[in-house]
Amino acid sequence: MSKELLQEAFARALHDSARAWRHALDRRLKDLGLSQASWMGIAFLARADPPLTQTELAHRLSVEGPTVVAMVDRLQRAGLVRREIAPEDRRIRRVLLTPAGQTVYAEVKRVAGDFRREMLDGLDATALQQATNILQRLQRFTEESSR
Repeated sequence: MSKELLQEAFARALHDSARAWRHALDRRLKDLGLSQASWMGIAFLARADPPLTQTELAHRLSVEGPTVVAMVDRLQRAGLVRREIAPEDRRIRRVLLTPAGQTVYAEVKRVAGDFRREMLDGLDATALQQATNILQRLQRFTEESSR
């Protein structure tokens, strides 16, 4: 296989496997009644320190600002998040999980952990480390090239 065809096959496999992974996990989380963006948003918020602004959350989810505002509105109505004025700038709203949101995150984390183990336990640790290194390197390159 030529280098160009190999690169094309890798790019397609990367895209398709990431999409399939998200969809498979989404199916397992459907009982929570949350969209993929919502449970991913909850996961980002749970791991953020300091708390994320709506703009930062939109960036991490790769969605537009108005999309994340509507999603945060829904999560707030559901009692899963709250907005808090940032002490350093009253124009900035940070988004934090409520105790109910933390409970939902614990379930997302449990289901995602079970899914991850199911998918990856059979892989050789060395191959998994090499694949992780490649993906992290690609992520750094793409982030640097988009600046």
